[in-house]
Parts: sequence; structure tokens; C-alpha cells
Amino acid sequence: MSLKVDRAHYAPSRPYSDSPQPIGHDATISAPHMHGHACEYLIDYLKPGQRVLDIGSGSGYLTHVLANLVTESPSSDGHPGGQVVGIDHIPELVDMARNNMRKSDQGRKFLKSSQVKFITADGRLGWKEEAPYDAIHVGAAAKELPSVLVDQLRAPGRMFIPVDTEDDDSSLGALGLGGGQYIWVVDKKEDGSVHKEKVFQVSYVPLTDAPRG
Repeated sequence: MSLKVDRAHYAPSRPYSDSPQPIGHDATISAPHMHGHACEYLIDYLKPGQRVLDIGSGSGYLTHVLANLVTESPSSDGHPGGQVVGIDHIPELVDMARNNMRKSDQGRKFLKSSQVKFITADGRLGWKEEAPYDAIHVGAAAKELPSVLVDQLRAPGRMFIPVDTEDDDSSLGALGLGGGQYIWVVDKKEDGSVHKEKVFQVSYVPLTDAPRG
């Protein structure tokens, strides 16, 4: 689905290089392989008609890719569409994401139909107005797993989130990984129980307050 979205509309320089690229305001667009990992781990929850929250939406690229997945065609129960909500705490990045998406016919249609929305807010709190979400992608590292985001997951649902934490035996998972910054895959089961697992080590910018001044 990423082939349907021109990364050059979202990365001002070296858009096709497999490395993070600066987009201004001390933010980056993640490397293509990281976006690929995110979609791979979330794919079972990115079906047509489902709802997704993209926290730290930045340039808007992954938001657009996710929208392609959940709006591909009506779901089996006839639900039209699906929706992706992109949230960022830097207003200039939210404006940039909207402008980037307007560079394509498809992007303009997504915005006009509200199948894609960009919101300026503290992503650490999620966006309860559109909850629950079938999938949540977090594009910056949290110091711990935010319970408010787990609360906004549908049951069943899945979150892909980088977490920078000390050793936590309860989340070692199959790889036996210790402390540090790792991608966690967080599953909320149909009965509301939560399972979390570290899957691989990463280096993300942290979830932070909006810059002052």
C-alpha cells in the first residue's frame, strides 16, 4: 500500500532513502523499513472499515498509507470506508501534514470525506473523541505504556508503540529482551485482557510536550 503514496510528497529531501529524514521542528519522518514494520505488525487490524489512531503523525505519510489500508473497499458488513486520525502536538506539523496530503487527488478526497483527520493535541492522551480504535500506531517513544491509550483500544485491538523502560520481566516476551527502547506490540483481547511483548530494539525521539516560545 505504501507504493500508492508518494513519499516525495512528505519528505523534503532524500524521500526514498531508507533512513529517517528531518522534516523540521526537531521531528523526523521514520525510515521506510520502520513504516513497513508498523504496517506488518498491525495488518490484521487494518481491514476496510476499521478505525486507526496515528500518534506523532508528523509529515502525514504513514497516516496516508494507513488510510489506504482501511478505506480500500467496504468491509464485509457493508460499512463504508474506515478512518485514520493523525495527532501531533506541534501545530506546524499538523498544517504540514494536511498540505502534504493535498498534493495528491486521493489525499484531498481523504481530507474532504474526513476519512483522514489531523488533530493538534497531546498524543500521550490519545484522542477519545473517535475511540475506540482497532489499531493505534505511536511514532515516538513513551517512558511507559500509557494506560489511556490501552483504554482507547477496541477489544480486540492492537497497538504498536516504542517504549523506553527499565528491565521489566513482565514484558520480556519470546526474545528474552531486557531494558532499553523497544517496540512493544500490545494486544487487547476480546475479554479486555491485555498482552504486551517486546519485539525489537529501536531508537525513536521521545513523546514530549510541545515546544514553548
